[in-house]
Amino acid sequence: MALISLALVVLLALLHPSFSPSVEGASNGKEVTYGSMIKLQHDRTKFRLHSHEVPYGSGSGQQSVTAFPGVEDGNSYWAVKPSSDDESIEQGDVIPNGSIVRLQHMRTRKWLHSHLHPSPISGNLEVSAFGGDDQSDTGDYWRLEIEGKGKVWMQDQKVRLRHVDTNGYLHSHDKKYSRIVSGQQEVCGMGKKNADNLWTAAEGIYFLTRATTVE
Repeated sequence: MALISLALVVLLALLHPSFSPSVEGASNGKEVTYGSMIKLQHDRTKFRLHSHEVPYGSGSGQQSVTAFPGVEDGNSYWAVKPSSDDESIEQGDVIPNGSIVRLQHMRTRKWLHSHLHPSPISGNLEVSAFGGDDQSDTGDYWRLEIEGKGKVWMQDQKVRLRHVDTNGYLHSHDKKYSRIVSGQQEVCGMGKKNADNLWTAAEGIYFLTRATTVE
């Protein structure tokens, strides 16, 4: 029954943009594990990392990534996956500091991606959604950097995600789009470490921790 309930929650989240699960599956202080489907909250502005089937009008022309102001939106769910060349990791494993992760957008199945194209508003590194279930490369790789002394990613832990290929931090700020995705914040890659690179895992479906040891 638990598996059926989980499947229904995921299906509703994908089919209905306004749906947000009332049961998170984890509370503050719990681990973020591989396979979890989460919303990433920008620490300072509280906007959620978001994507949708709207391409950038400049740069790469790939699917755009923004930060969304509301909680009730199904386009802000991302599945936490390991790098494609690491076959030792299983669903439910904890994610140690320094791990390379990928984030897959649940509705469109594209990966959080970055490259050297300029972002539309600030001219920093563009962050897009690209590829699919059978298409992923190192442009989808992000290194987890935990703020403070934590050893594994926790739901209430401030973290940075640093892009492996460009060294840019996943970043957002108060600069907002005025057309098409009006009111949504720009998300970009930033080479400089600062407070606007910090994110926390918020709403979502968190898989139970598999028994593992982290040194």
